[in-house]
Amino acid sequence: MKNYTTLGIVAGLILAFFIHLGLWPTVLALVLAAFGGIVGAHFDGRIDLTTVWNGLIGKGRG
Repeated sequence: MKNYTTLGIVAGLILAFFIHLGLWPTVLALVLAAFGGIVGAHFDGRIDLTTVWNGLIGKGRG
């Protein structure tokens, strides 16, 4: 089983590094790394984004 969380964080950091070379703020690097980690954790089965999304929009509540 591949570790998509680590792969997502590394991909986000690489993308952020190239964007940073174009004078984007450093904060963008952290945001992209976090996003990659979240998506990777979803594919690893560590978190369920559909449950998170349904909780945010209030789906399934009385």
